[in-house]
Amino acid sequence: MDQDRPEGEGRRADAGARFGTERTKRLADLFSVEGLSAAEAPAVLCRACVDLLDITGASISLYGGGDTGALWWSSDPVAGRLAEAQYTLGDGPCQTASRSAAPVLAADLTKGPDARRWPVFAQQAVELGVRAVFSLPLGAGGLAVGTLDLYRDRPGPLSEQDQTFAFPVAEAITSALLSLHSARGDRTAPPAPNWLDGAENDHEEVHQATGMIMVHLGVDPEHALARLRAHAFAHAQSVTEAARDVIAGKIRFHE
Repeated sequence: MDQDRPEGEGRRADAGARFGTERTKRLADLFSVEGLSAAEAPAVLCRACVDLLDITGASISLYGGGDTGALWWSSDPVAGRLAEAQYTLGDGPCQTASRSAAPVLAADLTKGPDARRWPVFAQQAVELGVRAVFSLPLGAGGLAVGTLDLYRDRPGPLSEQDQTFAFPVAEAITSALLSLHSARGDRTAPPAPNWLDGAENDHEEVHQATGMIMVHLGVDPEHALARLRAHAFAHAQSVTEAARDVIAGKIRFHE
């Protein structure tokens, strides 16, 4: 035994080391996407986050450029609605983490600086039963291709232990996403899971609707997307739902 440490402290440190090793092994096992079907991969990745970290739920958002293409897979309906709310508003921890390519840890959305930073999103999150959100960028070299968004139904910071583990989780998701995406473009490789297709389809719907609004109003893409988001917010829709209505001719915008 280490003579410089009390016996109890030594046992706790040894237990913590064993726990860390076990979680690392579980990380490797849970984040292996080999052999998963198109429908299984996102759910497995998100469930792994919930299993490994002290959180309530998780989602993965991807971006096709700027903040116009956030799409998600979630561990539960609340996580999905939380991601959709941020995409519709164009604001929230997920959006901030993507733009800055840096982690955003909002420990208490009910009051204080986090509630003031994103007031509308914070209100919607609290109505969903969410009290804390932790968004980690997915990517490398200062460029985020998406975010891993973790939420908890009670306020409080992400523990130091979970923080040191959450970043490898995000790295594992990034590696999985990039591997699957690369495999899809390799004609010599076996067919890769195509669960990214659903995200790309939703992304195209929003882009198509934005283009239609641009032509109709004679405005730039940013203004057109802002109008689409404003309509979605005013009518309690998701931005994807509003985009589908635009494409179907159910919504017409006027100057």
